[in-house]
Amino acid sequence: MKLAYLLAQYLYTHKRLDLPGIGTFTLDPSVIIDADNSRQRNVMPEGIGFKSDPSIREVPELISYISAQTGKMKSLAISDLESHLELVHQFLNIGKPFTFDGIGSLVKIRPGEFEFTPGAIITEKAKEIAEKEVHGLSKKESTDAKYQAFLATPVAKSRWKKPVAVLLAICGLGLAIWGGYTIATRNAEEEAGVSETAIEPSTPVTDSSRLIRPDSVTIQKTAIADSYKYILEVARANRAIRRFNQLKTNLWDVKMETKDSVEYKLFLMLPASSDTTWKMDSLTVLSGRKVYIEHQN
Repeated sequence: MKLAYLLAQYLYTHKRLDLPGIGTFTLDPSVIIDADNSRQRNVMPEGIGFKSDPSIREVPELISYISAQTGKMKSLAISDLESHLELVHQFLNIGKPFTFDGIGSLVKIRPGEFEFTPGAIITEKAKEIAEKEVHGLSKKESTDAKYQAFLATPVAKSRWKKPVAVLLAICGLGLAIWGGYTIATRNAEEEAGVSETAIEPSTPVTDSSRLIRPDSVTIQKTAIADSYKYILEVARANRAIRRFNQLKTNLWDVKMETKDSVEYKLFLMLPASSDTTWKMDSLTVLSGRKVYIEHQN
């Protein structure tokens, strides 16, 4: 059964209705509301009044009445009343009138002051109200649902799509850089046509990965026309040879040279082109170290 109907019936029966944080509705004791008298329906009784009293906090008699009429525990009855009164306060605070079915409507004039307008009384029996709610025959929309829809704010749309789009863009950029490097390396091998500076192992390896050992380094220097020398890293022997073997395992066409057998230089020979900045940035991302071009003498 709707709480709004119960509030009206409580006022008709007890001639007084206290609502926490709002005030008190009163009904002239001389007014008798007969549920069997159809002539009283839609009548606006003159005996209903209202007095603002925000100091009201507890209404145990009203809670007991709601609990008895609905069959709910008192804790649930309290929760229902608090939810209903919260809607009342929200509506009044935005300057809109709130209608208490069978009692009247309130509108907030200024803080702590309300204007009350009596409304039409409810003369339907409790049994008739319950049957209409069960079978969905009531033509009037629930007051709580109506006010809740009016005060509801739009639900914000999910924002998970934006991070996913950024992640996809980063993945696409990485694939593009790797693809560009692979194509450039392949073109370098096809167009060079001459031997590049290389280090060959003194003993064969079973997986053809061209891995080398520190004691088996031989260096050949051959000039390559129309190529740029991209320096990947300069390091001492152990680090340089370990990194060289790692890059070879990953199928990089990496070369290594040294002038003093102390510092070793890892590099790639790629065809000369106008997009050297893009190539350096791509190799920097892939290798994890700053790549630069060493001009040939």
